[in-house]
Amino acid sequence: MNINATLIGQSVAFLVFVWFCMKFVWPPVITALRERQKKIADGLDAANRAARDLELAHEKVAQQLREAKGQAAEIIEQAKKRATQIVDEAREQAQAEADRVKAQAKAEIEQELNSVKDALRAQVGALAVVGAEKILGASVDQNAHAELVNKLAAEI
Repeated sequence: MNINATLIGQSVAFLVFVWFCMKFVWPPVITALRERQKKIADGLDAANRAARDLELAHEKVAQQLREAKGQAAEIIEQAKKRATQIVDEAREQAQAEADRVKAQAKAEIEQELNSVKDALRAQVGALAVVGAEKILGASVDQNAHAELVNKLAAEI
C-alpha cells in the first residue's frame, strides 16, 4: 500500500463527509442554534422588560405609600383639630353651666338672705315692743302700734 493512495482516499472520504455534513447535518443544527439564540434573546428582553416593570411598580408603590402617609397625617391633623374643638366646646359649655349654677346659687342666697332679713326684722320688732313695754311699764298693744313697729323694722 502506498501512503499516497491512502492519503488521497482518506482525503476524498473526508471531503465527502464534509459535503454530507454541510448539506444535511449543519442546516438543521444552525436552524436549531438560531432558534435557541432567538429564544434566549427574547427571554433576556422579557427579563429586562419585567425588571423595568418591577422597578416601575416599586416606584408606584412607593408613591402610593407616600400619598397614603400624607393622607394619614392629614387625617390625624384633622382629628387633633376636631378633638381640640370638642374640648373647647365642652369647656365653654362647662363654663356656661358653671355660670348658670353660680347665678342660680346667688339668686337662692339672695332670696334666703332676704327671708332671713325679714325674719330678723320681725324678731327685732317684737323685741322692741317687749323692750318698750318694760321701759314704759305698761302694756303696749302690738296691733294698735303695728304701723309704728313696721316703720321701726324697716329702718333696722
